[in-house]
Amino acid sequence: MFKNISKNKKLLVISDTGILRNEKGFRAFGPVVKELNHLLEIFDEITWIGFEKISQKNNGSYIAISNNKIKPILLKEVGGKSLKSKINILTSYPLMFNIILKEVKKHTFIHTRAPSNPALIAMFISLFYLKKKFWHKYAGSWIDNAPLFYKFQREVLKKMKSNSVITINGSFSNKKNIIPFENPCLDENDRIYGKTVLKNKSLSYSINFCFVGALTSKKGVDDIINAFKKIDSTKIGEIHFVGDSLDREKYLKESKNIKYKIVFHGFLEKNQVKNIYKKTHFILLPSKSEGFPKVIGEAMNYGAVPIVSNISCIEQYIKNNKNGFLLEKPFSLNLMNAIKESLKLENQTFLSWINFNYKLSGKFTYSYYNKRVKKDIFNIE
Repeated sequence: MFKNISKNKKLLVISDTGILRNEKGFRAFGPVVKELNHLLEIFDEITWIGFEKISQKNNGSYIAISNNKIKPILLKEVGGKSLKSKINILTSYPLMFNIILKEVKKHTFIHTRAPSNPALIAMFISLFYLKKKFWHKYAGSWIDNAPLFYKFQREVLKKMKSNSVITINGSFSNKKNIIPFENPCLDENDRIYGKTVLKNKSLSYSINFCFVGALTSKKGVDDIINAFKKIDSTKIGEIHFVGDSLDREKYLKESKNIKYKIVFHGFLEKNQVKNIYKKTHFILLPSKSEGFPKVIGEAMNYGAVPIVSNISCIEQYIKNNKNGFLLEKPFSLNLMNAIKESLKLENQTFLSWINFNYKLSGKFTYSYYNKRVKKDIFNIE
């Protein structure tokens, strides 16, 4: 897309990702920190603009920004549904604009993470700095219904000029500068460990399920709990929920009458999540809205077969009764039917599915991601 520029490569990242500051330094959302750490294999330095978080001090998904080549710049966090919150967002734009513009002027390579308010500001700035190289990553669904603000950003991105590459979840555009792009979640050690896990996996008498994500009705947690209330099977072993929300206590109470062993783990570090995948046969994700969840790629690497909603681009990776189960609407009813079908799956079929999915999950490695950033986005050698 862009001319090859290889000297003194510095990347500016603009997002609303939460960043914590304390006396020891900075912490931020683990998957993004790891992504930026791997991008340092391409870039000499990364300046990262994000929102300062105050209320996430005990969030287990946050990790230290330990590489001093990543330089955080904190914006005051804005957002919310109330009228006052909306007004605060608008009044914060001038200050955010000045901070972002100042950094854009210093950098040749700029990466925005949308949908977000800081990313939207950078999109408009990109229209006036045509010699800068912009990469706008849209994390949500490109085709499904979405909040008005998300829809607006999708429309803005469709009108970006040739100095911008827009990466989306799935193949949904014929424009040369709007390309499908997989989000990374696996390193080489994950691939090696995943291969070992697969060798010891089979559908035993006790079949385990897991959910990884925010504990919300939007993610389908209500549907999962209701499904297991109605399913009677001697094959079901354990059901694991990894993640948290303000509704966790409610879900704990609702699941007390289910006869199967259910464990709510809260937030877990990556290595702990690996142990959940290791003993899990199926991952459940009956979401109402998604881009492409990283947990699907992670789960496939460790032999957990996806049972997921047919939304966004998911059907471009998961084929119903070929390498997983795709849920059509109504998700709640079809989830229950899919779980019942999973319990009938022959072991040989299960083994062929998990081996196919392991190969497919290679698209979600950091090495594959870096190759595409260099070749398909910035054309860097």
